[in-house]
Amino acid sequence: MTRGDQRERDRAKKLKEEAGKGKKLAGSPQARREADAKAVAEKIRKDVITRHPDTNQVQAAKAKARAEAEAKGEVASFDKKIQQRQANAQQKK
Repeated sequence: MTRGDQRERDRAKKLKEEAGKGKKLAGSPQARREADAKAVAEKIRKDVITRHPDTNQVQAAKAKARAEAEAKGEVASFDKKIQQRQANAQQKK
């Protein structure tokens, strides 16, 4: 069996498959670049927040948790948990 004909059929088949997929690029190149830049900026923002939380956000979360504990009357146990977390953080360093 000669391979010449098989190669041609394989090429035609591959071209047909690629044509069926089509390009998935929507919009103008500038719009795609802007969308990509926005997506990258959002990804970086989320990464920075998770790795280096803003102290204001952390303090606000702590204040909210303390207020909730005070409302439930569990301030002593809340303070104990905070102290334990700080001790654990010091041990990890």
